[in-house]
Formats: sequence, structure tokens, C-alpha cells
Amino acid sequence: MTTARTSIEISAPDAHAAVAAGTGIVVDVREDWEWAGGHAAGAKHISLYGLGARLKELPRDRSIFCICASGNRSLSAAEYLRQEGFDARSIAGGTAAWVLHRLPVEA
Repeated sequence: MTTARTSIEISAPDAHAAVAAGTGIVVDVREDWEWAGGHAAGAKHISLYGLGARLKELPRDRSIFCICASGNRSLSAAEYLRQEGFDARSIAGGTAAWVLHRLPVEA
């Protein structure tokens, strides 16, 4: 049975594949100091608390994959973006899962 949470989550490898195919982008919603410590390669940085003011920077023709450290803030971000009409999901497990799957990161 699919829960509400899992229905808006995506695995790190699936998100990476969608980004590589050009059908999605990763938006890192962590704080500046977390972002500076390393992030998913090619991700756009918009902190969770600045998201509302920067909606115009996000594409409406691609999926948005929100990521944070562990998946909690990104889940909130994805829920918010969905309410605003975006196709958004949270990357399950956050940056920790991204690194665990050995997906590309940059500092």
C-alpha cells in the first residue's frame, strides 16, 4: 500500500536518471553552510525558507526533485511546491542517500 509520504518521494538513483534525461532538476533546500559542504552535482540551491520568494526561478515544464540532508525538509518543500502547481517530489533519504548511491556531488 502506498502512503501519502511515499507517493511524493523518489529514490536518489531515479531522480538522478530523470535529471540526466533532462526531465527534472534537483533543488537543494538546505541552509547555505550545508550546501557549501557538498551537494548533488548540478543542483540549484534555494533554502527551504526562501522557496516562496523564488518560485519564478523554477521550471514548470520539468519535475523538481527537492533534497535536504535526510529527507524531512525536502518533503515539506515538495508538498509546498505541489500546492503551488509544480510537479515536485522529495528525494528519499536526502543527500545521505545521494552519497550512499555514489551519485555525483560537488563542493
